[in-house]
Amino acid sequence: MTNNLMNWETCKREFVRNVEVDNERVEAITEMALVRLNEIKLFNNISLKVEGYYEVVKELLVAYLLKNGFRSKNHQCLISYFYKENSNYETEAYLIGQMSFFRNRLGYYGEKVPEEFFISNKENFERIIKLLLDLIKK
Repeated sequence: MTNNLMNWETCKREFVRNVEVDNERVEAITEMALVRLNEIKLFNNISLKVEGYYEVVKELLVAYLLKNGFRSKNHQCLISYFYKENSNYETEAYLIGQMSFFRNRLGYYGEKVPEEFFISNKENFERIIKLLLDLIKK
């Protein structure tokens, strides 16, 4: 699985920079992610639901990096950092990568997200969001 993740050293060199921790911004990003999460529940379209869950996860990863003094210009580096810091959550990192893949296929090619992907992973999406919220609160 780790071969599918962007190399963290490449991320640090090319896409990630150190920034001052801004707890107010972390809180604002987290709050907006939760607003988005509530809106997803109103969607009827599976593809838009998966895209919405990915956006929530991505925003929480942005907040997580910022809380730890980093900013990334690359979404894949958000996942790489999460995995680097939480290697016991390899399955979750892989699923976030799959969400990113489907979100990109939807956004760039108009390809629908397979319904089975959503059905079999919805609870995992919710669990990942809770995990990220817990990591941000630490």
